[in-house]
Amino acid sequence: MRRAVTALFPTLIAGPALAGEVAVSVEIPRLHVSEYHRPYLAVWLEGADGAALANLAVWYDVRKKEGEGGAKWLKDMRQWWRRIGRETDLPLDGISGATKPVGAHALSFSTDAAPFAALKPGHYEIVVEAAREVGGREVLRLPVSWPPQAGARAEARGTSELGAVSVGLKP
Repeated sequence: MRRAVTALFPTLIAGPALAGEVAVSVEIPRLHVSEYHRPYLAVWLEGADGAALANLAVWYDVRKKEGEGGAKWLKDMRQWWRRIGRETDLPLDGISGATKPVGAHALSFSTDAAPFAALKPGHYEIVVEAAREVGGREVLRLPVSWPPQAGARAEARGTSELGAVSVGLKP
């Protein structure tokens, strides 16, 4: 009887299929400068034509109120600001967050949720941009093909404001 039930409803016995994952790792390097500020950082998805499709993360000083400078430095992330930032009403629920300290930080997204669930097959880029008050600015682009293939991965390394950045795709 169990064999017949398993043949008809394999997910009831074996468990539900797991959703795929887009994992982004961003390293913020330790900088030896006299006046250090944590970087503002934006991660977004672009199409092959360079059009911004969705914000994935925006880290800035969310504690400061408008007028006190909380969002003032967002414009320093120039590519993000021009492509998608100026049209974004912040804070974005589940996307906006506080700046992060030195170290590696992980972001994880389900392939069954927005914006990935609606992606058509093709080539895309996950873009990471960081800018610091009294500091520099850096942009890294990681190409990805959709839908994800088993074990697909893209890596890049920054030279100033970003360390190692990677994207891992699991179907």
